[in-house]
Amino acid sequence: MSRVGTEPLNVDEIKSNLKTKIIGRNVLVFNRTSSTNDIARRYIEDKSNDGLAIFTEEQTAGRGRGVNKWYSSRSDSLICSILLIDNRLNIELLSLTTAVAVADAIGKPAKIKWPNDIILNNRKVGGILLETVPDKKSSSCIIGIGINCRQKTDDFPIEIQSAATSLDIESHSITDRNLFAKRLLSSVDHWLEIAKSSSRKIVEQWHLLSILSGHRVILLFNGKKFSGNCIGIDPEKGLILQLDSGGVRMFDAAHTTIIK
Repeated sequence: MSRVGTEPLNVDEIKSNLKTKIIGRNVLVFNRTSSTNDIARRYIEDKSNDGLAIFTEEQTAGRGRGVNKWYSSRSDSLICSILLIDNRLNIELLSLTTAVAVADAIGKPAKIKWPNDIILNNRKVGGILLETVPDKKSSSCIIGIGINCRQKTDDFPIEIQSAATSLDIESHSITDRNLFAKRLLSSVDHWLEIAKSSSRKIVEQWHLLSILSGHRVILLFNGKKFSGNCIGIDPEKGLILQLDSGGVRMFDAAHTTIIK
C-alpha cells in the first residue's frame, strides 16, 4: 500500500470539492510532456477552456525565465500550466498576483523573490513562467508553475543543492500532491478575483511576502547593471528602486534579472 501523498496525480482527486469560479473548471493530467505551457497553447482557440489547468508527472523540456531550464525527476514536483483566455490583467499585475497565490498555497513560511521565484528557508522551492499569446481577438496568457515537492537534497544537481529545496525537505513530511494541486488552483482563483477589483490589495500582500522590500538590490535590466534600495512595486511598471546613483526608477519583470 502506498503512503499518503505518494499517489500519482489524479483528475478526480484534484477536482473533488474544488470550489473555484474559473481556475480548474477543466483539469488535464498527462503522464509525460515536453512542456505543459506548450500543451496549453493547443487549447487557446476554444474559449470554454478558460481556466484550464494542465498537470504532468514528467516534463522533458521545462522552461524557466530566459535560457533557464526547470529540472525535475518524474513525480517529484507539481508541474502545472493554467490557461487564461482573453486575460484583462496587465502582465506585471498578473505576475504579482500569481506569485502571491503560489506563496499563499504553500503557506506562511513561503516568500516571494521578484519576479518569479518562491522561497522557503532562503532557498528556491518553486518558480513561475508567464507567457502571453496575443492575437487580434483576445490576449491569452499561460501561467506556468513548478513547485518542488518530494525531492531530497541529493536529488538536485550538485550545483544548485545549496540554493534549492522542496516541500518535503522543509516540512519533514510527505507532500500530498493532489491535495496541494487543489489548494494551488483555489488560491490562484481567489487572488485573480481580488486582482480584478483591487490591484492595491495585491501590492499590499506582495509587500508582506517579498524578500526584497526594504533591501538593497542589484539587478540587470536589458543587460545593464543597476543597484539600489527596493522601495516598492508598481502593478503596471514593476519593481521600484531608489538607485545608489540617485533618483528612482522602475524595472519591468520581462527585461529584468535579479543578481543579488
